[in-house]
Amino acid sequence: MFKKEKREVPGLNTAALPDLIFTVLFFFMIVTHMRQADLKVQYRVPEGTELNRLTHKSTAQYVYIGPPSKELQAAMGTETLIQLNDRIVTVDELRDLLIEQRRMMSDEDCDRMVVSIRADQQTDMGVIADVKHALREANALRVSYSAVEEGE
Repeated sequence: MFKKEKREVPGLNTAALPDLIFTVLFFFMIVTHMRQADLKVQYRVPEGTELNRLTHKSTAQYVYIGPPSKELQAAMGTETLIQLNDRIVTVDELRDLLIEQRRMMSDEDCDRMVVSIRADQQTDMGVIADVKHALREANALRVSYSAVEEGE
């Protein structure tokens, strides 16, 4: 009289799962900041008062100037180093690499290219003057200096 029916649990609908995964992936791709270069120099940010944000970060070339990091001090000593992207360079190499970078860019990006100098607070101005001279020779005339607001 009483017969037990076997009931099956309905299957889980996974049709929307790929959309959800791609939405989360897209969100993290947008909000994640990717570091472009491994720092090989020590860099303590100087402070300033009249600061502006850098526009067109995709065309920015970052030049780090400062003493070598703790890992490199045994091999390099304590003399001030210049880093472009992931390479330690001399002033002459800096000029040549920037000329090569400009050659690979489109004309529109060349016009918007900015070289951002991120120098340590204690860097000798003679080194920065040499870097600026090399930038002038490479026709990289738009230069910015990185700093933070005073009191931060």
